[in-house]
Parts: sequence; structure tokens; C-alpha cells
Amino acid sequence: MTIKVTPLPEVARRPRSVAIGTFDGVHVGHRHVIEGADTVLTFDPHPLSVIRPEAAPKLIMPFEIKRDVIDGLGVSELVVIPFDREFSSIEAEEFCSRILVEELGAEQVSVGENFRFGKRAKGDPEMLASREEFSTRVMPLVEVDGETVSSTRIRALVAAGDVEAAMRCLGAPFLLEGTVVEGDRRGRTLGFPTANVVPQEEYVYPGHGVYAAFANGIPAAVNVGVRPTFETGRGVLIESYLIDHATDLYGRSLRIAFIARLRGERRFASVEELVAQMHRDVDEARDLCASFSAPQP
Repeated sequence: MTIKVTPLPEVARRPRSVAIGTFDGVHVGHRHVIEGADTVLTFDPHPLSVIRPEAAPKLIMPFEIKRDVIDGLGVSELVVIPFDREFSSIEAEEFCSRILVEELGAEQVSVGENFRFGKRAKGDPEMLASREEFSTRVMPLVEVDGETVSSTRIRALVAAGDVEAAMRCLGAPFLLEGTVVEGDRRGRTLGFPTANVVPQEEYVYPGHGVYAAFANGIPAAVNVGVRPTFETGRGVLIESYLIDHATDLYGRSLRIAFIARLRGERRFASVEELVAQMHRDVDEARDLCASFSAPQP
């Protein structure tokens, strides 16, 4: 089932079980909050980008990926509140009475224990639990590898290239999406034609290195970096070699699911040395992908 994405003004009131949060990354903690809900209520853009733009983080995923990941969790509806200055001034009590009760008809509300809402973030799970119109389920923070899972932690793991630890925290591979652009066509001359994506600065992306991944569901070896063996001057590119697949992807959307880091990016003394290493990278990526179910979405 594809979830219905509904802006708040267009919502028809009905009895709902509502999970509320920003849900950047839709990590394992978020998934506990969402479990059992039929409706997810979220905000776009990220609230900090409006309240404190200087403190706004790079996001783990754009809205389109967040929508698709939530879709895979079995909910029937995604309600999106455009977060702007006007909405940020709504008092917590009004959020409960007008939005949750009057507009959504919430009968059960699910949040994480650190959820805050309303003007100056005065609303909290205790306030929600005090309401008689709906029941409130407050989910504790989740630990993975001995540390609390948070979007902040996942951003740091991805930026450091530790996509395997990020995957344990996310409950799924880290996903990145972009439109394929034309590169230097050097990969084609080396026998490894790549689909190239320029990372968007508002989103986190893996640190420089070579990764095993799936690109649009196809096993791939992916290089993130500046190609130090050559003087290109083009800045960071995410270059995906789709293993045993020759489709031209220029101008098309490419969604990459990172499953393991193979090595760091480095400069080679010769093109021949680089090509030999690329063969090893592709073989390793092929083996890793063969033992891993292609992620959906």
C-alpha cells in the first residue's frame, strides 16, 4: 500500500492512532514510536531550520526518502505540517486541542520520551499524557552498540564513513538520492563507467571512501570523494559503478543504499595500479551485495 500524504488543512477528521515526530532518518527509535500507528504526523522543513537556522543540522534524508521509508512500515497515512514561523508560535495546549483532537480525531498518540512541541518547546510527553481525549504511549530511547540512538549520532556515523554502524542505528541502510550528471567520462575509459551524483550540501553523505552499495537496487561499488589520482578540480562526486549492468542513467534519479565501507579514498601512483584496485573493490562489493538482500525502497 502507498501511504496517502496529506497536508494538515486537507485532513478529514476520523479516529486515528497518531505517531508524532520529525523522524529524520526514521531510525530504530523512530520505528518503535511509529509501530502500531495508522497515521504519522511530521513536519517539513525541519523545525530548527525555521526556529534557529544557524543550528539547523544537515538532514539524514530528504522528504521523499522519508516518505518512502515510512510507507514501508505499514502505516496508512502521512500527515505533513508545513513548519513555518506561524506554526512555531502555536502553544502546546492549542496543538493538543486543535490539531490532535479537533482536526485529526486522535484517540491514541505515540511519541518518543524526548519529544517536545509547541511554542518554546513547552509541550512534552507528560503534558500529552495528562490529556483525557486520547491515550498516550511514550517510547523510551533505544540503545544500539551501547549508545543511545539519535539522528545526531547517525549523522556523525555517516559523515565518518561508518555506514555499517549507521545501518544498525537506522534499522536499514543509509539512503542517498540524486540526479545522475555527466562526469569526466574517465571511468568509461578505465572499464568502469559510473553514474555520478553531486551531493547536496543540506544533506549528510558518507565520508570519502569506497563502498559496497545498491544503486536503484543493483549491486554497486561506489566512490565518494575527489578522485585524487587525477587533477579534476570538480569537487566531491558520488560515483556508482553498477556491477554487471550497463544502462545509461544520465538525467535519471539514482537512489543509493550504502551497506559497507571497503576502504578510504587514496591517490595511486599509476592508472594501472588504480585499475587493479578497482577490480578488487568491485569483486569485494559483489560478494558483499550477494550476501545482503537488496533494500526496499
